[in-house]
Amino acid sequence: MIPRFGTPPQKDKRYTLRPGAYAVLLREGQMLITHQSAPFPEYQLPGGGIDPGESPVVALMREAYEETGYRLTKPRRLGAFRRFTYMPEYDLWAEKLCTIYVATPTLRLGPPSEPGHKAVWMDVAEAVAVLGNDGDRHYASQFLP
Repeated sequence: MIPRFGTPPQKDKRYTLRPGAYAVLLREGQMLITHQSAPFPEYQLPGGGIDPGESPVVALMREAYEETGYRLTKPRRLGAFRRFTYMPEYDLWAEKLCTIYVATPTLRLGPPSEPGHKAVWMDVAEAVAVLGNDGDRHYASQFLP
């Protein structure tokens, strides 16, 4: 059974399944996370939706690059969780099925290309504390010293 984090689904809402791939990115005792400024400011694990026909790892590599400017290596699946949320940028009530990986950021090719995103390096404990959802915090906390 895939655990659920966050608020339970609302009975009066119809949810669309939205699979995504996200990464805990570690290097030299630091974690690379992303700050998304809109639709509301939030720190997140880099990642996002899996496009039709796209594998989760390919989606992870694409999304992490768009949100951080870094290429990744050695992705390893940690687990998955579900969360039910409203996504205002898509005007969509979503059941997000979030597959979480751990990977190493290697080469920064430039700034994030995703509008409103900023790549931020933090101490692991600080990063865990500021992540905006319980599922991200759960998986990131596995790497606390």
